[in-house]
Amino acid sequence: MRFDIVTIYPEMLEPFFSFGVLWAAREKGLIEIHVHDLRAFAPDPRGIVDDRPYGGGAGMVMRPEPFFRAVDAITREIGERPYVVLLSAQGKRFRQEMAKELAGKGALTLLCGRYEGVDERVAVMADLELSIGDYVLAGGELPAAVVVEVVARMVPGVVGRYRSAATDSFFAGPRLGYPQYTRPRVFRGMKVPEVLLSGNHERIARFREREAWRKTLENRPDLLGLSIDPDP
Repeated sequence: MRFDIVTIYPEMLEPFFSFGVLWAAREKGLIEIHVHDLRAFAPDPRGIVDDRPYGGGAGMVMRPEPFFRAVDAITREIGERPYVVLLSAQGKRFRQEMAKELAGKGALTLLCGRYEGVDERVAVMADLELSIGDYVLAGGELPAAVVVEVVARMVPGVVGRYRSAATDSFFAGPRLGYPQYTRPRVFRGMKVPEVLLSGNHERIARFREREAWRKTLENRPDLLGLSIDPDP
């Protein structure tokens, strides 16, 4: 699978993709990650990619031409139009189900905004406008890194044992992952549950299933459609 990221700060992202699972997947040829400098596609020889907003208002807005030119260049390079995602606080909230769908796209191009936002015509051009949460960041670089890692984990072979990804939180639906334990058996008075030491795989599976739902109810009741009043 191929990922292309378009940003005014390419140097921010390359180090992130040079470690761990993503680095190993790149080395094996399972995924490609290409980071492009948006300024290289600016209509202005000085590399200016923003301008004042029509209608007034604070800050600067990123112009549409560089993003369109970047997508055109990537399309020519790979021989087909990639699936284009604009990272934006105004987008749909990113979820595990989306990651599974995006992993089937083959070529994914992520556009990173900055300043006060991106010209709306870029959102119209994109196939999907995506947010990683209900908060505002300075730019789309961190969300792009998040999307690449989450989607890449869905590509067969990227995670050493696919079962590891299949037991992650959210993979099988609106439920968190089960608690994990390792050595030592007792640490500062806290013991590893005896069932995990039993060797009985059926009991262990039931325990993990129950604990996963308990943790979901405790930490994310919203996933179960519940609303818990903090002040009963």
